[in-house]
Amino acid sequence: MDVSVARQDFTVQAAFDVPAGETVAILGPNGAGKSTVLSIVAGLLMPDSGRVVLDGRELTRYGNGRAMTVPPERRRVGLMGQDPLLFPHLSALENVAFGPRSQGRSRSVSRALAQEWLERMGLADFESRRPAEMSGGQRQRVALARALAAEPALLLLDEPLGALDAQTVPEIRQVLRTHLRETGTTSLLVTHDVLDAAVLADRVIVLERGRIVDDGPTTSVLSAPRSSFGATLAGLNLVPGTVSGKAASGDGAELTTSAGLQLIGIAADSLTPGDPAAAVFRPSAVSVFPTDPGGSPRNHWPARIASLEPGTAAIRLRTDGPPAVAVDVTPAAVAEMGLAPGSVVFLSVKATEVLIHRR
Repeated sequence: MDVSVARQDFTVQAAFDVPAGETVAILGPNGAGKSTVLSIVAGLLMPDSGRVVLDGRELTRYGNGRAMTVPPERRRVGLMGQDPLLFPHLSALENVAFGPRSQGRSRSVSRALAQEWLERMGLADFESRRPAEMSGGQRQRVALARALAAEPALLLLDEPLGALDAQTVPEIRQVLRTHLRETGTTSLLVTHDVLDAAVLADRVIVLERGRIVDDGPTTSVLSAPRSSFGATLAGLNLVPGTVSGKAASGDGAELTTSAGLQLIGIAADSLTPGDPAAAVFRPSAVSVFPTDPGGSPRNHWPARIASLEPGTAAIRLRTDGPPAVAVDVTPAAVAEMGLAPGSVVFLSVKATEVLIHRR
């Protein structure tokens, strides 16, 4: 797809492909345009310009004042959202059979497919139950069975785990993973949960204010994010700046922030002076000193503590910027140095712990 649509505060511009059999996750903060993209693919929203193509078939096209769109029910696109949207007066079997029936299958074939899918979902004993007689997790299984029974060319997953209780989420996440892999279903997943992306997605797209700011294999995006949102999701620090000198991938590289801080690290890409770039490093890689330890000013800067957040194994210290970073310290270190919000400390990170890549 390659589309553009104006929203109230910004314009959503998204161009990407979803290879057959892959699951692509769209991550981004609230209001970034994720659901807008899904609505355009589903045929529920017309873009201001652009086109949507599925398996070589044009579903949406708008340009030069002329529009063409295939109705949602004729797109062979399935949708599973937070709300399973089951028909309350129909049984589980009848709800699942509705999927293939809506695609023109006969009643007998649809019921046979529904029975097969309910069995695959572990719900063979729930055929006659209505939604009110099932748990939230069971209803989501029925919704997934209905979507997959229709054999969609593309399955849209819009925050499918968002309304489930914490105990049910891992179960349904695994069900999704198993059946997406087994069926080879091509899927587009919208989520704000990094674990959904890590478990389900082959590729991740990060959307911020309607623009794609990162796109790549899931592991790459989560280990070397190119956006502030991606870094936050991955639990990493990201410090933007400009490349100070030429460096080949794997060589030492230097970045200078807008505040003049110099950070040295390892180049993740081939870099040239002036390139917009980002330094990425783990909170646990940062050392904290109560006073200036001296030495090179590179990878070393003063900071004011903004907050201290307790964790299971460490305390997460956050500083005011620039740059605003997170640091993991032990409870003993907090007590020994008397760390508290408002305290001024000195931070340092080894060059070997810093990855520098283009933005």
